[in-house]
Amino acid sequence: AIQCVHDPLLVILSYVVSVLGSFTALQLAIAIPGSTGAARWRAITAAGIAMGGGAIWAMHFIAMLACRMNVEVTYDLPVTLGSAVIAVVSCMAGLAIAGSGVFNWGKLIVGGVLRGLGVTGMHYAGMAAMVMPADTVYNSSLLVASGAIAVVASIVALWLAFNLRGWGQMLGSALVMGVAVCGMHYTGMLAASFIPDKSAAAAGGVSGGYLGVGIFVVTTALLAAVLTISLLRQRQRAMVRI
Repeated sequence: AIQCVHDPLLVILSYVVSVLGSFTALQLAIAIPGSTGAARWRAITAAGIAMGGGAIWAMHFIAMLACRMNVEVTYDLPVTLGSAVIAVVSCMAGLAIAGSGVFNWGKLIVGGVLRGLGVTGMHYAGMAAMVMPADTVYNSSLLVASGAIAVVASIVALWLAFNLRGWGQMLGSALVMGVAVCGMHYTGMLAASFIPDKSAAAAGGVSGGYLGVGIFVVTTALLAAVLTISLLRQRQRAMVRI
């Protein structure tokens, strides 16, 4: 099998963006329980994009680019973008279910399982986007383990989103969530073996040595901007109440 050697810098960046995305999503999710109508869906959409697009998908794609192999690898753009949509939609669905009405464990588990399955689907759709002269074969036990990690992490993430308010608590939770998201991804990568297949062409798609760093910079800037706006709005609402 072709060996995958991970670039340490991109591995670190994948964790950092996951933590920032998780923290931003936790901040945005504060507005969900107390909102109704269009305001509620704006909060769900914003938190879903931060978690699904930043904490999960950006982490996943940067970590994919961290995998260095001695064959040319590119990524099918439509499939890659489709995996991002799966991550965002599944996170929005989980937040919408868990945050509807009175918070309870039944909604939490349903929303967490749905979100976890979406995250798992995102990961393996992203793996399917790899275009290279090799076939990907999976270890079924590790594949199931990666899905289980995603479901458990999703349930924990939803519980944290609707039960934490303090900065210190949110930061600690975001650090833990970063570990969980990365754990799911790298378990999924460990499940994969890449078997050479010269009949498969590695043509088209996106690639590049600096693509991972570029995605990190853009995602971090967007998350930082959204987080800043969210904190300013929270401060304005607090001042109005005073």
